[in-house]
Amino acid sequence: MMPKRVTICEMGARDGLQNEATLVSADDKIRYIDLLSQTGLRYIEATSFVSPKAIPQLGDAQEVFARIHKAPGVRYPVLVPNAKGYARAREAGVEAICVFTAASQIFTRRNINMTIEQSLEVFREVVQRAKADGLWVRGYVSTAFGSPFGDAVSPQAVVDVGVALMEMGCDELSIGDTIGVAVPSHVETLVPMLAAKLPIERIAMHFHDTRGTALANIYAALQQGMTIFDASSGGLGGCPYAPGATGNVGTEDVLYLLHGLGIDTGVDLDRVRAASRFIAGVLDHPLTSKTYQALETSRIGAAT
Repeated sequence: MMPKRVTICEMGARDGLQNEATLVSADDKIRYIDLLSQTGLRYIEATSFVSPKAIPQLGDAQEVFARIHKAPGVRYPVLVPNAKGYARAREAGVEAICVFTAASQIFTRRNINMTIEQSLEVFREVVQRAKADGLWVRGYVSTAFGSPFGDAVSPQAVVDVGVALMEMGCDELSIGDTIGVAVPSHVETLVPMLAAKLPIERIAMHFHDTRGTALANIYAALQQGMTIFDASSGGLGGCPYAPGATGNVGTEDVLYLLHGLGIDTGVDLDRVRAASRFIAGVLDHPLTSKTYQALETSRIGAAT
């Protein structure tokens, strides 16, 4: 039942850095992305064209996107929150965008001050404009397994939002465990429901490792036929609008699991570590990826 090949979508430069307290310079972000571009990754989220007042860390989106070296065959999507963000992204020359809503009503209101239905109407215009302009579009369904504000999120609600995003023109859908509460049985329930309505090869899973279950959830999703997974180098990440949401599952951890299972990714684990090592030197805290930590300890030990 395991797939022979899996696509890893790298979140470090956008979802990873957006929650960092330390302001990372544009030069360091560009260097980080350029290192990731040398790993074999074919999807690297570069930044977000949100209001700089909302997320100051990503206020340099235009400069970062303009200056990164765009490797052949690599997609560099950016997150856009609305029509204004889309216009800024187009001015910067982006060729792929992401739009972001949630399956939790309270989270959606706290995040973007809209109901889910209102957010879908806003994004319908953005997606239609993007498709008319020839762009590739990804849609995110956040809080798919639980809300940080305690409201219940049903699997059917996730399916309904996902179907709405795909019907408006999204090319790919990412299902996010924003606060890291999912366990494999949740995955085993949701994935068949999604697959009954949407092409499974166009659905990604986005797990946070808040409670240490991300790899178990990925294994469960692999058994359900999933072949696209989001991850963040070093385990960077979190959500500014979800209290207690810690980092994404580490790209190194996902690669170690997949390669150990004999699944091809086309990604060089050592080169991902080099990118993580660089950004770790910029930030003021250690990275959380267990594989990164273990291999770095071995590297340092071998050098002494």
